[in-house]
Amino acid sequence: MRKWLKHILSLTTTVMIFGFLALPVHAASLAPQQIDPLKLPELPATSSSYGGRLLLSDSPEIVTADGILYQDTVAGDVRLFFHHVNAASTPKKISVVLENPGDEPVNATVYKYGLGGPGLDYLAIGKAAQMRYLTNDDIYLVEVPAKGSALLSAVLDDTIVKTNELINGIYDFKTDGPVTVKVVAAGAHQNIRKFAAHAGILPPDRYRLRGTFEGRDRMIIPSQVYNAAEHGPMVLTLADNAQDLYVRGIDATDGSPVVNYGNYGVFYNLFLPSEGLGKISYFLNPRGGVYAGVMGVKYKHVIQPPVPTPPDVTAFGENKLTDFAAIGTFTAGESLWLTFSPPGASNLPVKLIILP
Repeated sequence: MRKWLKHILSLTTTVMIFGFLALPVHAASLAPQQIDPLKLPELPATSSSYGGRLLLSDSPEIVTADGILYQDTVAGDVRLFFHHVNAASTPKKISVVLENPGDEPVNATVYKYGLGGPGLDYLAIGKAAQMRYLTNDDIYLVEVPAKGSALLSAVLDDTIVKTNELINGIYDFKTDGPVTVKVVAAGAHQNIRKFAAHAGILPPDRYRLRGTFEGRDRMIIPSQVYNAAEHGPMVLTLADNAQDLYVRGIDATDGSPVVNYGNYGVFYNLFLPSEGLGKISYFLNPRGGVYAGVMGVKYKHVIQPPVPTPPDVTAFGENKLTDFAAIGTFTAGESLWLTFSPPGASNLPVKLIILP
């Protein structure tokens, strides 16, 4: 994902420190020179993975030929995250086929999904996929006949990806039997299901960002209750492979071990308990480079509108010391959950900054 950021136009460095009308209270002001995120103490936390399997299809990220980009046979709860650029000189479909090897029909219930693109603004596409995933409540059923196949999404089959365009999808679904999931690239006028039945598997690129990973979700719970008067400013580092490790899995196409560098497709549930008086502000600070994502918020047990990070331009992160996106300001002692996931095309890690 990172290697394609050179094609994005240079972004104006901005400081995004302000409130959101959608949130219950306004974010506090903060002068960038007041803090250095690298000098703030880390909020100690425990991390655990849970949920079903994650299928990651991002290698080859740059698709030049027709074929299967990734496949595996799974059952139960599944999340599919795919992120591919059509680098061929002709338009393509990049779609997902479910094949049923069994003698009985299999039902796949798609209950959460987000699709970004196709388009040329890769950062905006990764951000859009997350926003749609966090706000989409549609549920639909895919019936996969015995010894047959079906499309995971009819929309994908009708979508044409032109040269140099990116498409990024996040699909959560549950099956009542085994299905083979195939992410397929084919010519714009191909019958994708017929093609998938005999297509070869394309080799990965050198980044090898594809595979099957157990535990598609991650729960992070601090080891202490935050008290602004006692603890002062703190940070929680995400997706750095030190404080927060990358998930490891298997490339099901050849059995080789792989690492999800960046934890793309993993959704984090961050529980942030607090106590004391006053209010606490939360900001996102990108540390790896340009970044464009969305943060989910659940405050006082009520889901709030997702917060774009950053809110008023597509991306930020060129200046690690001055680029902050306000998540919101909340009353100490009230229940607060944040939902985070590394966005497609963005750079990691990030720091969640916690300020009295």
